[in-house]
Amino acid sequence: MKLLVVEDEVRGAAFLQRGLVEEGYAVDIARDARSAEEAVALQSYDLIVLDVMLPGKDGFTLCQQWRRAGVTSPILFLTARDATADLVAGLDQGGDDYLVKPFAFEVLLARIRALLRRTLSARTPPVLVFEELEIDTNTRAVQRAGVPVTLTTREYQLLEYLAFQPERTISRTQLWEHVWETGSEPDSNVVDVYIGYLRQKLGRERIETVRGQGYRLKREVLHG
Repeated sequence: MKLLVVEDEVRGAAFLQRGLVEEGYAVDIARDARSAEEAVALQSYDLIVLDVMLPGKDGFTLCQQWRRAGVTSPILFLTARDATADLVAGLDQGGDDYLVKPFAFEVLLARIRALLRRTLSARTPPVLVFEELEIDTNTRAVQRAGVPVTLTTREYQLLEYLAFQPERTISRTQLWEHVWETGSEPDSNVVDVYIGYLRQKLGRERIETVRGQGYRLKREVLHG
């Protein structure tokens, strides 16, 4: 899952990014309205954590602007503005949740999980099944033929992204942009390396290489 955190305070942004990455999310940071607009224009995020008081344009205006443009990513306001009128304004402008600073990080994580579950349940079941392969997107547990498969955070993120779009060819660039932070330097073969790790654990035939285009996760594979 890839999140965008829009937060102008440097230490606060770093704290959020570090904590969310430790929880298995890929996180981009925007520290002003213009950077946030550019980020959302370039790619789709699974969720946006949005401050209200930002340089250039306030978060309420950004949210309204994105909704009018058809951006459907869940938006969670995270702000020091605690007046009831602000909460109402945030939700009325298209926000999905509103959390006031200071906050417990565990509460933020729970709110994020709830919003992601709501979004995912509308388009996919919580447990994805491809023959003997089962992926529980709520618990991030993976089983192959009933046996638990241990995956690293990056391996799971890569598998989940492929599994949400089975039989669709996804380019290396798309995989890189979704699973790794946008600000990190692309490595020419890191995606291939992680695909190799997944094949070792899930079976080589489950993830197909589409020459010159990328990879796709197959619903069914030939056995025997």
